Amino acid sequence: MKYICFGYLDAEKWAKLSPSEQNAMIDRCFAYDETLKKNGHWVSGEGLQGPENTVSLHHRNGKVTVTDGPYAETKEILGGLLLIEARDLNQAVQLISNHPGVQMGAWEIRPAQDLTPMIQESERRRAAGSGR
Repeated sequence: MKYICFGYLDAEKWAKLSPSEQNAMIDRCFAYDETLKKNGHWVSGEGLQGPENTVSLHHRNGKVTVTDGPYAETKEILGGLLLIEARDLNQAVQLISNHPGVQMGAWEIRPAQDLTPMIQESERRRAAGSGR
């Protein structure tokens, strides 16, 4: 089963590290990612740019509004996400618990939702509706 793992960065904690400590943490994280790949648990991963490059979209009064910055203010910023393969949530927790990134902020782990049945049902409804 696939799990989406959101890694948050405690920006204050990160800022207190020296550049060499930051580089060492980055290297440990990438080394662990290589372990996940080698053991068949890695599906994909992406780092995210900071909140200064973020926009949020909201639907209000029938229109979409765009605001600068993340949706929620917090001292932890969403730093990236991993998509991993694990047999169950317990194994996903175990795998991410060993990731060095947990030392720099919280992680959120969610099972990926297989949307195939929902997509197929929507396709059937749309096809039936187009024949009217």
